[in-house]
Amino acid sequence: MRTIFNLFLASLVMMSCNRKDFDRLPARTQDNYYQMVVEIPAGSSLKSEYNPSAKQIEPDSVEGRIRIIDFLPYPGNYGFIPGTLMNTEMGGDGDPLDVLVIGPPAAKGTVIKILPIAILRMKDQGENDDKIIAIPADPDRRTLQADHFAILSTAYPIVMNILELWFKNYKKPETIEITGWGSETEAYAIIRKYEILKK
Repeated sequence: MRTIFNLFLASLVMMSCNRKDFDRLPARTQDNYYQMVVEIPAGSSLKSEYNPSAKQIEPDSVEGRIRIIDFLPYPGNYGFIPGTLMNTEMGGDGDPLDVLVIGPPAAKGTVIKILPIAILRMKDQGENDDKIIAIPADPDRRTLQADHFAILSTAYPIVMNILELWFKNYKKPETIEITGWGSETEAYAIIRKYEILKK
């Protein structure tokens, strides 16, 4: 029964995502905001990833089974910053930079202008797997009134605790190591380090 349900979810995802060449998008917009592509909407438990060969966002699978997160759903819109690549020669995992945007759910495939406010430093199976934490650049779409790390850490420390706990537990039995937090300055520096496509 679960397999049928997983196939049904996968078909919905495939129908809802138009083919788009997201890997050709620059990291920044014309008005100089960074942007992200939503792969997994806030509140979803279906793990999806952009497939640059197929030009679409597809359900992730392990050993032929679609991945449903066996934990709480995603606490924000999760995806990647286009025009970036954490290449392995520089200690990365070979993928674009991951980003979690705290705000109301956005549809899969939505491109959102973002304001990075922190970086959550992590290791996944020994590889650097840093997560940029951001809010929408549009003030009307913000649920946190924190546009800097200092505000996040003083006004919303529980949010930081929740994110740490979530990232440490969502991939079990795999072990995720949290190595610390960095400010928005460090987040911007990491994005610039791995930025390969500019506006």
